[in-house]
Amino acid sequence: MRIERTELADVVVLVPEPFRDERGLFTRTFDAAEFDAHLGVDGAAASFVQDSQSRSRRGVIRGMHGRGGRGEAKLVRCAHGAVHDVLVDIRPGSPTFGAQQAFRLDDADFHHLYVPPGFLHGFQALTEVADVCYRIDRPHDPAEDLGVAYDDPDLAIGWPLPVGVVSARDAQAGSWSRLLATLGSSH
Repeated sequence: MRIERTELADVVVLVPEPFRDERGLFTRTFDAAEFDAHLGVDGAAASFVQDSQSRSRRGVIRGMHGRGGRGEAKLVRCAHGAVHDVLVDIRPGSPTFGAQQAFRLDDADFHHLYVPPGFLHGFQALTEVADVCYRIDRPHDPAEDLGVAYDDPDLAIGWPLPVGVVSARDAQAGSWSRLLATLGSSH
């Protein structure tokens, strides 16, 4: 497994190296020792306490979600299908504060995205069915939920497909400027 840096500070992509033969393939989807070695924190992998999965239809957008307080770290992968995954750095003081980056996660390359605390996260399903798996380091606390509308003009996220279904929560999410005020940022 390789670990690649991204344009966003502290975000990495874990790149498995599947073994393929006439039977199909086998791949390791996570290696705690390699993950910890890359982060330089012994036991970081063990901090993941919850695994969740979503299933979405083509065009569905989920996001842009974040977490206040200590935030949450997550490891995200697409187990079936493909998604256009987007991150926005919301860490005041970060060298990439306000920057966004998109990633393709799919069931062909098996890339995993490590999202440290302090990011908005969302994705759009690119295939008829897309299953996204999340490994999260803290139990969910709805009181810490943060959100910015997927179509906020200040973020201007370039979703690749026409927008399909969006939850009521995501459709009513706040604006980037309101989140900045909440964070107490001068950006």
